[in-house]
Amino acid sequence: MCGRIYIKATLNEMLQNFAFAARRDVDGLSNQFPRYNGAPSLYYPIIIRDMVREPDIMGPVFVTARWGLQPSWMKPGGRPPPINARREGIATNGLFKSAYRSRRCLVPINGFFEWKDIFGTGKNKQPYAIAMAEDSPFALAGIWDTWRDPTTGADVRNFAVVTCPPNEMMATIHDRMPVILHRDDYERWLSPEPDPDDLMAPFPAELMKMWPIDRKVGSPRNDTPDILDEIEPAPTGD
Repeated sequence: MCGRIYIKATLNEMLQNFAFAARRDVDGLSNQFPRYNGAPSLYYPIIIRDMVREPDIMGPVFVTARWGLQPSWMKPGGRPPPINARREGIATNGLFKSAYRSRRCLVPINGFFEWKDIFGTGKNKQPYAIAMAEDSPFALAGIWDTWRDPTTGADVRNFAVVTCPPNEMMATIHDRMPVILHRDDYERWLSPEPDPDDLMAPFPAELMKMWPIDRKVGSPRNDTPDILDEIEPAPTGD
């Protein structure tokens, strides 16, 4: 799964790094970044395909969305909104198929976190930070929807991150990884194409890096740059 991300850029820096996308309703996020320990249920800048010029000119647009997919038909008070959508069956799963077919998005980040179950008991996990080898920002594949809050009547745009089997590097710590898109594939992922199945593949391990970090990342309240400091990993008992 992918349950925690980090963005070590300001909002304006992130917008400049993905300057091919027009700026829409993201100014309200300007004082929330950098975010070194980003958790679900928070709001993030994502890129969707939307109208950039009337009457019918479509293109990539930065918008604000909450992490956790809540389709328009989902009733309040039910199960928690899923933060991930597995690529296996995404085109047929009733919760994801409509968004996958016509509402895909990019989730720009600087990196994400994953936990290695050291002894296989689920009680002693070593967290790792994962990023591009050259530390450049990148985009995760996502899907989005809009849910109307019955209390306020406001439309809430929301999203989930698509996951796939791990590459060789990620397989050493976990059995899943988020789908990371090559820049050349951004346009296609956002396009009206209904099923870009081949894009949901493990990203090449040689283009990535990971390192062990302190367990304090487990609490989203810890949101400081030192979250990313490398440490000596916990002993494995081998």
